[in-house]
Amino acid sequence: MSKVLDNLKYAPTHEWARVEGEFAYIGITDYAQDSLGAIVYVEGGDVGDSVSQFEEFGAVESVKAASDLLSPLSGTIVEINEEVIDEPELINQDPYTHWLIKIEMSDKSEIDNLLDAVSYQKMAK
Repeated sequence: MSKVLDNLKYAPTHEWARVEGEFAYIGITDYAQDSLGAIVYVEGGDVGDSVSQFEEFGAVESVKAASDLLSPLSGTIVEINEEVIDEPELINQDPYTHWLIKIEMSDKSEIDNLLDAVSYQKMAK
């Protein structure tokens, strides 16, 4: 069973968001990294890029597959986790510590469109 954290919100496409004030950290779930296998490449856009809820903002590649990354929330990228870009395998070690992008949210009400931990767990089974 994949690990799901109670303090995060989840997109049905297996990305998570940790909201802190006007900002949100975004990454991929344990279920996603487990399904992908050994992650070898991550691309997450650039600082200043706008992202839209449930729209593509980057990609992740593993030895098995490549997947588009969809943003769980809309906003502007204010930080890229360069450590993960340089060492994508960190996501396999702990996908919740190793976020991909930090955004300044443009519409906090979009949080209501995301799943809580219990709903995400049921959906990911």
